[in-house]
Amino acid sequence: MSTHFVRFRSKALSMNGEFYIHLPEKELPPFLAGNPYYDRRPKTVILLHGYSGDCTDWLYSSNALDFSMKYNLAIVMPSGGIDFYLDKKATGHHWCEFIGEDLVRYLRDTFGLCRNKEDTLIGGLSMGGFGALHTGLMYPETFGGIMALSSALIVYGLKDMSPNMKDPVMANYEYYVNAFGDLKKAEKSDHNPEVLYKRNKRKGIANPKIYMACGTEDFLLEPNHKLRDFFKKQKAEFFYEEGPGIHNWDFWTPHAYKGIEYLLTNVKGE
Repeated sequence: MSTHFVRFRSKALSMNGEFYIHLPEKELPPFLAGNPYYDRRPKTVILLHGYSGDCTDWLYSSNALDFSMKYNLAIVMPSGGIDFYLDKKATGHHWCEFIGEDLVRYLRDTFGLCRNKEDTLIGGLSMGGFGALHTGLMYPETFGGIMALSSALIVYGLKDMSPNMKDPVMANYEYYVNAFGDLKKAEKSDHNPEVLYKRNKRKGIANPKIYMACGTEDFLLEPNHKLRDFFKKQKAEFFYEEGPGIHNWDFWTPHAYKGIEYLLTNVKGE
């Protein structure tokens, strides 16, 4: 295996974007002999961090190196700011475009990865889970699968926020306005994964396969149930599971393995 830290010029950000990447060996190590995942070329999984995190979160806190080795994957871990991986009108604040276009293009041109949607997967946790859902559905012809762990689907509750919020747990009212715009309209905008999913379906564009998981003691369980129920109603190609756990790596790590295996099984490539 090899690990690299990369900075590259991003048009979407008007500055350098950065990421870590684990690359699997080109030659099969002896201890991986018989591993069926090495009967194909490496696939790519882009993993998005949560609120206040950066490109080191998955690198140091998860089993990302083992994901790469076990499943013959290029594991890409970018820094994505704290704006929920959304695009805003202001120059340099196009985080969805950074992930869905600039990063994918750079991986394709530099490393020969992301050749087609079946080989390009995206996942994340918390804010990154939301970002994976939003970015994957915004670019359905780029990503074949989405893994969303404990997704911060706060878009459902934004309409109830007010400037008079006291003692905000994560951020103040102005933060949410800056990230999502008009909070009264956010749930019906393309900030909502439901809106993107229905738009793709209406246009006849195949939506990515989706894996979702959330802990039963997680404070984000209710909004995850809401999106789960939406996907059920839409008869989406998705899998949802939950189990004991809170908002931490003890829950995310084992479910990342499950999510990756689900996508590798259900997103068929070359």
